[in-house]
Amino acid sequence: MSASVMNGAARSKAATEYLPRPAPGIIAALFCGYLAVGLPLPVIPLFIHDKLGFSSLVVGLVIGIQFLATVFSRGYAGRITDVHGGKRSALQGAVVSTVAGLLYLVAAMPGFSPSISLAIVIVSRLAAGLGESLFVTGCVSWSIASVGPQRAGMSMSWTGIAMFAALAIGAPIGMGVYRGAGLEAAMVACVAAPMIAAAIALREVPYVKPAGPRLPFSKVIGQIWREGAGLMLQGVGLSGLTAFASLYFAARHWDNAGLVMTAFGVGFIFVRVVFGAVPDRMSGYRVALWSLVIEALGQAMIWMAPNELMALAGALVTGLGCALVFPALGVEALKRVPPANRGSAMGAFVAFLDVAYGISGPVAGVIAGQFGYAAVYLFGAACALIGAALVLTARSSQP
Repeated sequence: MSASVMNGAARSKAATEYLPRPAPGIIAALFCGYLAVGLPLPVIPLFIHDKLGFSSLVVGLVIGIQFLATVFSRGYAGRITDVHGGKRSALQGAVVSTVAGLLYLVAAMPGFSPSISLAIVIVSRLAAGLGESLFVTGCVSWSIASVGPQRAGMSMSWTGIAMFAALAIGAPIGMGVYRGAGLEAAMVACVAAPMIAAAIALREVPYVKPAGPRLPFSKVIGQIWREGAGLMLQGVGLSGLTAFASLYFAARHWDNAGLVMTAFGVGFIFVRVVFGAVPDRMSGYRVALWSLVIEALGQAMIWMAPNELMALAGALVTGLGCALVFPALGVEALKRVPPANRGSAMGAFVAFLDVAYGISGPVAGVIAGQFGYAAVYLFGAACALIGAALVLTARSSQP
């Protein structure tokens, strides 16, 4: 028997065996690829506002358009994942993300009018949204396929850590490169990150996707909408922290607003590392219920905080509560669809979080304008409690 045939047989065998933990290469690829989301976040607004001279409204619209592209492409990403596997979707997403980075680089070059540069940035943001959708849906489903559905919660915990870490690290790296080496160098980093992710992903085993009937994406959404809505309501709290914490601290004349996301991250990562497998061992609905209650408590602590120490403690508690909602409800969402539709289920499930980030910021802005910044966190607490109530109804309707 030839070496190539034996090697192929070994890879086929490896592809059908579940791992005790998510494949490290998949997690590493997801981290590197998601850097392409974090790196341009602080840079693109400065480019549009300071270099091109457009208003803050235009900045917000251009940044937000990526969410639209991501939401509307989740169905396509899920279909690619279900038919061809998570590896195919992830690699395709890395290629599209690389194209988006190249478009960023073109827009940053001198010689274009501000309007043409802005148009190129808009196209690049749309491409980045499609690339993120394909890449994340593929990697999350691929990671679950590497460990099997019985460890799906643990897999989603680790993929979430990779994405959160990439955002936390990518944004300051992007700003540092921008200030130290210029705009073009920062855009080169946006090209390099997904290319490195693709190089890592190419070496990984394409774990077998289950066969069977595939449902239309609209029907998949109908099956998992309760779990998705619970996840969406959880995302309101985090959105309020990222968008308004610095303004809230400034209005109260508190220092150390930069520690808010640090406190949130400490609680979030601690729970995911220590308790990440809990949704696989007990009811995901029970885990999500108590997690949302804890998140509501953390948001209420920020709302009522008499000093910055209490506000930072509230951010920490919010992180503790948010940590397991995604894997807990994700496990239950996967149970509601046939095995061959897990990619579409994850695409639809994550789309609810995209919607949360897309709409909760403007809604919270209106609330802050009418009632003050503290009311943003009362809103976050109320949404978390509504999410907890929704989880109870989802649990009662469990098939």
